[in-house]
Amino acid sequence: MSRYNKIRKMDISNGPGVRVSIFLQGCDFHCPGCFNAETWDFGGGKEFTAETLQTLLKLAQSKTIAGLSILGGEPLHPGNLETSLAIVKAFKDAYPEKTIWMWTGYLYENLTNKQREVISHLDVLVDGQFKQELKNLSLPYCGSSNQRVIDIRKSLANGKLCLK
Repeated sequence: MSRYNKIRKMDISNGPGVRVSIFLQGCDFHCPGCFNAETWDFGGGKEFTAETLQTLLKLAQSKTIAGLSILGGEPLHPGNLETSLAIVKAFKDAYPEKTIWMWTGYLYENLTNKQREVISHLDVLVDGQFKQELKNLSLPYCGSSNQRVIDIRKSLANGKLCLK
């Protein structure tokens, strides 16, 4: 398993409603202006364990929690894929009515089969690296205008990319 930087129990900034958020540790993109530069180091943070997963699931039990947000670092980095997959599978099994959002620097069109397996359990994927020259704080759930908020359920059902 990989590592994580922090868990937010009641996050209102990373997706709609009140959410539980986990920030995975490790990223190779190193986008200038990244708001999570402390998550770049793959050796930083804390070890993600079975207990960490149980903590995430327990925090989401409350009816006030709308879903789970997975950020980074980079959740779809090859070193984080097994952890991301374990999280999304366990969360959807426990809470099929709650949404899972994920942020990645990878582009939807370029995802590997293993990355696609992870996102098949998501409701929304925000893709694209943060670009400081395109920074736009008025965009919902994006930091720069090149990033897209993708409706994964609709995209998979229609066989083509569908924005939220």
